[in-house]
Amino acid sequence: MNHITKPLSAGLYFVATPIGSARDITLRALDILASADLIAAEDTRTARKLMEIHGVPLNGRKVVAFHDHSGEGSVTGLVELIATGHSVAYVSEAGTPLIADPGFELGRAAIARDLPVTSAPGASAVLAALTVSGLATDRFAFVGFLPATKQARETEIAQLRDLPFTLVFYESPKRIQEMLVNLADILGDDRQVVVCRELTKKFEEVTRGSLASVVAAFEGRHVKGELVVLVGRAGATDVADGDIADALRDAMKTMRVKDAATTVAGALGLPRRQVYQMALRIGDIGDTE
Repeated sequence: MNHITKPLSAGLYFVATPIGSARDITLRALDILASADLIAAEDTRTARKLMEIHGVPLNGRKVVAFHDHSGEGSVTGLVELIATGHSVAYVSEAGTPLIADPGFELGRAAIARDLPVTSAPGASAVLAALTVSGLATDRFAFVGFLPATKQARETEIAQLRDLPFTLVFYESPKRIQEMLVNLADILGDDRQVVVCRELTKKFEEVTRGSLASVVAAFEGRHVKGELVVLVGRAGATDVADGDIADALRDAMKTMRVKDAATTVAGALGLPRRQVYQMALRIGDIGDTE
């Protein structure tokens, strides 16, 4: 495959890489990897293998390590390289840099020097999981990994309990059962949860249901692979269309359609767009977002 190898402007390029299937990479990402003066990678072996799969030659360019354990000197060196007119592409081991992956300090340092920072977006386990979850996606909160200790983990879950967002977590296979039990203890057995395992890979698996049913489904299992856990937002229960319509009619007596939809959606834990469309039908008006 031929890639565009015209010189890149000096700057830092955060490049998203596949989370499983090697084909889930953008053409622009490949062009940047083919053209950057230097490639910094969380895992140099993974980066080299990805470039080899897609026929991106190094032609003598360096691939250097940059990860959570890289010191301040590594940040300074990369920033100085950019400041002297070079392009640096940064890739995490999988997915989008900075999303529970390294790159934050490097980006901050480049921005502090008023150097260009560019994103080449692509694969993200967070967005992939939201897409297949069946949970509301109009508002979500990415939490990342919960604390490893039981007490700290339960404290954080309790702080998140009443947020009106779909909650998105990462978790390790070794702790998934314990995490699900903690969620059920604090959020209740009926709260909806989705566990996504090995997204985009050969053994992709999505488990949906109440916390009680999903806890039972994972009990005694020894799972492998990357896991994303999504929890339905507080108050997100099944509500009959008639009850939604009644709440909207009442709210629309004193509010505009948009405001009534927002209020009712928040009160019932439903996606705002769904409630707004119903409000438009009830009001028989052509109001738009």
